[in-house]
Parts: sequence; structure tokens; C-alpha cells
Amino acid sequence: MKFSAFLKTRGATAAIFMGIFYAVAMLGIFLPGYTAIPGNVDKLPIAIINDDAGKNGAMIAENLQENLPFKEIETDITNKQALKDLEHNDLALVVHIPKTFSENIQKGEASSSIDFTINEAGATVVSSTMNSVVTEINSQLSTQFSQQTAQGVLMNFNVPEKQAAELAEKIEKSYVGNVVTINEIPDGMNHNMLPMFLTMAGYVGAMIGAMQLVGAFRASRGKASKTRLFTYVQMAALLIAVVSSIIAVGVAYLIDKPSGDLFFGIVGQQILNYMVCFNFTAILIFLFGEGGMILNLPILLMQTIANGATITRDMMHAPYEWMSHISPMYYSVQAYFANLFGSISPSPYIWSMAAVGAVAMLINMAIVALLHKPMPVQVSETEVEKKAAEITA
Repeated sequence: MKFSAFLKTRGATAAIFMGIFYAVAMLGIFLPGYTAIPGNVDKLPIAIINDDAGKNGAMIAENLQENLPFKEIETDITNKQALKDLEHNDLALVVHIPKTFSENIQKGEASSSIDFTINEAGATVVSSTMNSVVTEINSQLSTQFSQQTAQGVLMNFNVPEKQAAELAEKIEKSYVGNVVTINEIPDGMNHNMLPMFLTMAGYVGAMIGAMQLVGAFRASRGKASKTRLFTYVQMAALLIAVVSSIIAVGVAYLIDKPSGDLFFGIVGQQILNYMVCFNFTAILIFLFGEGGMILNLPILLMQTIANGATITRDMMHAPYEWMSHISPMYYSVQAYFANLFGSISPSPYIWSMAAVGAVAMLINMAIVALLHKPMPVQVSETEVEKKAAEITA
């Protein structure tokens, strides 16, 4: 056989196609998706709450609204509500100017600070960006108020204004920005990425499992009714989900060492994650056979951006945001963040993921019922002999 003939074989042409397709799909999905960083940072919602009774708080709040690069800034909200929204990642940053801020500044007290609260249990880009923003704000405010505070203190002691202004630069800064981090994640990128890696481990395994089990479904047609075979497919998937989830979570515990109290909850979510992803990816395979696996690849790549582990929905371009609403990966990642590091219940995300799985299973049932033609069940020789023996007996 010549090399040119070998290249025309089914395996070689399939390999060539997949090499080109995967390269185009990966770069065509990843590169546009990540242009949202830092391009869409301005879409992150923040809150500025001014409870200061003096003029300094109002001045700072106004300056922040004018100069911060965020389009959505909430001001008509209480600090308590803002912190609650931050817990749910509905806000990226909460800036709180306390009631006695102006008074403390005038007195030169070290307690004159502004609270900047950040939630780490969410997209990594958000927490890192907010930390950079807060550092820059604090640097500017510290310089501004150090001179103002020192000058006011010295003038109270009858120091001439001009001399007070000169001495002000030598006085220690009294303003300190109070950066508050809630739901802190342990150091190490492995901790930040654990929700995404657990989710992807289940998703990729389920996608490959869907291809194999649907293939077994097709190969077994005629040996049992399609209803029974579909049930067997789901039972086999559940068995794989249980075994693989226990092993996956065990590996995660060996490396990242989460709290032991969370073990069974994480295993349960991972089993649900597998089953939902299995039925989600099986739709295209039930429809198109092995060709459905090719279509599943770009959907998988799209979800690696749309799952919210790196960027939030607020930052995503429209196609990725749309995908996040039907993506099992998005709900799984958010549930893991809430369960592993957060202080809110993962239940809303769990129920949303279960809903996606239920709809996917119903679609698969409809495909099998309507598009897969029934085949006569062939009776094996053993069963024929058994029935004959029963009749003669």
C-alpha cells in the first residue's frame, strides 16, 4: 500500500479532520472568549455605600463614581444588603464609608478608614481585579488625606496655615483602607481551580461514557426492547457515576484536603454532575451517532469559559453568557464554590443543574421513542431451549 492510499483510509481521514477541526474549534472559542479579560471588567457590578455624616464621605463617593471604570455602580442600597449580594456574587466589590469617617479624619484618628469587601469564593479574575482596584484607591486616598488631616490637626494648635501645610507632609498618614476578604480560599491555584477541575473530570468522563454506552445501545438493538436498553444505559451510567465520583473526590482530598464534613456532599454532587453531563452530551450522540461526539467538543470548550470559574456572567460575551444558562458545568462550578469555600447554600445551583439533567433525559427519551425505529427482539438459542423445556415439562 502506498502512503497516498493509506491517507485515504477512514482512520487517516478522520484523524486529519479532527486535527484541523479541534485546532479551529479550540482557538476559535478560547481566544474570543478570553478577550473579555480585561476588556469587560467595566461590566462588573459594585456598590458604594456612604453612611458618613460629614462632607468627606460624599466627596469620596462622588469621586469614586466618576473615576472608577465600572458602568454599574449601586449607591441606593444598605451595607447589609450589599454584603448579602456580595455573598451570592451578585456584586464584585462593596465600598462602605462609615458614619464617623469625616469626624475621624478631622481628628487625625487612625480609625478613619473605608471598608473594601471582596468575595474570594467566585471567579478568579474578579477577586484579583478587585484587589488591584482597591490597592490603587487606597494609595490615592492615603496620599490625599494624609496632608489634609495633618494640616487640620496642626492648625488646631495655632500653627500658621503655610507652616502647617509644609509640616503636614512629614506627619504619618492617618488614613488606612480596611480591606475585608470574605470566604477566603487557601493559598495555591489548585484550590481556586478545584471546582472547575472536579466539574470537568465528571463532564469529560461522562461525555466519553455517553459515546461508549450509546454505542452499546445501538449495538444491542434487537437483543432487547429499546425501552429496556435505554434503562440499561442509564443504570450503567449511574454505576459509573458512583464509582468514578468516589475515586475523583478521593484524589481531590489527597491533594487539596478539603473539610472532611463535606465529603459526602461533594461525592453526591459529583454523582449528579456525572449523570447530568451524561444525558446532556448523549443528546447529540443519540441523534448523530459518533458524529455527535465531534459536535460535543466545541460545546465542551465553550463551557470551559462559560462555567464561571475564571470570569463571571457579567463579563462574558453574549454567546458564552447564553451557554452558561443551560450549561451543567456552570451550575456545578458555582455549587462547588458555595460548598467548598462559600457561606451560602449550594442548593439553588444544585436544583438548576438537576433541572438541566431532567430536561436532557426527557429529550433523550423522546429521541429514542420517536427517531429510533423499533426492532424485533431476537430470542437466543438458550432462551428457546429453556422455553421448549418448560413446555414439554
